Amino acid sequence: MLEDSFGRQFHYLRLSVTEACNFRCQYCLPDGYSGPSSDQFMSLNEINTLLTAFAQLGTSKVRLTGGEPTLRRDFIDILQLTAATPGIQRVAMTTHGGRLEKFADKWKAAGLDQVNVSIDSLDPRQFTAITGQDKLKAVLRGLDRALDVGLDVKVNALLLNDFSDSRLGRFLTWLKETPVTLRFIELMETGDTSQFFNKQHQSGLPLKTTLLEMGWQPLIRRKDAGPAQEFYHPDYAGRIGLILPYSKDFCKSCNRLRVSASGKLHLCLFSETGLDMRELLVSEDVNGTVAFLKNVLGQKHETHYLHQGDTGATKHLAMLGG
Repeated sequence: MLEDSFGRQFHYLRLSVTEACNFRCQYCLPDGYSGPSSDQFMSLNEINTLLTAFAQLGTSKVRLTGGEPTLRRDFIDILQLTAATPGIQRVAMTTHGGRLEKFADKWKAAGLDQVNVSIDSLDPRQFTAITGQDKLKAVLRGLDRALDVGLDVKVNALLLNDFSDSRLGRFLTWLKETPVTLRFIELMETGDTSQFFNKQHQSGLPLKTTLLEMGWQPLIRRKDAGPAQEFYHPDYAGRIGLILPYSKDFCKSCNRLRVSASGKLHLCLFSETGLDMRELLVSEDVNGTVAFLKNVLGQKHETHYLHQGDTGATKHLAMLGG
């Protein structure tokens, strides 16, 4: 099991397979994607080496992210490979949901267990304003299809000042009958979005107080869970999660590592730099990759430095999938 110098164990890998995305979300890629081309990202063989090494070190959950991971032409191959890796017990992905209606059944058959869909508003006009795409109805149809085929579905929604009016009430009405986990996420500052962050950032702590006052009760976290504090209510089919990266002791329960699409290990979403292990992956050196991971984990800091305005090397969230 991978363990750092602070006693935290890491059994959850967030693996980016591309930085590209065809949405234009205000908080991520408002001007569209203009990064590296697809031939600069890890091949299927490199991903296989990476997954094998992580699994040998106790990783049991893998989340495939981007950018938008489904833009990879070999995405189903990546899913099948991940699910077939000995030791990997749970395969998740994060997506904007634009292709979910068409492919949910195929992804499920390929080994996908869980899908996280970004839906920042249930108001079509707000959704279009945030994402640059008038696709809310298609995304919601895809979400329904994901539920129909038996996927565990979570929905991600950023807390934003400009888009807060009536959002909570609309989401709560939706959760009455919709069996998903809705996670409200505090906006995190990145290198390219400082001005947007300063205008839009909203603490999630008042929302937590509101939920508790409404009778929502906390759930016990799974071992392989992400950073969300989750809540349930007996009158609702869905659940609510809160991801509060600016809250005290947020990093204390960290259980995940990140690898970029270019084969760099990021010990934190906001690390100063990624640690390049591409040469090991290209040569399909599983043992060397295992040794590398063990050696560098001691460099992981106790916490991120977001409170100080230090965003590290993360220019935008599409680099590492958040």
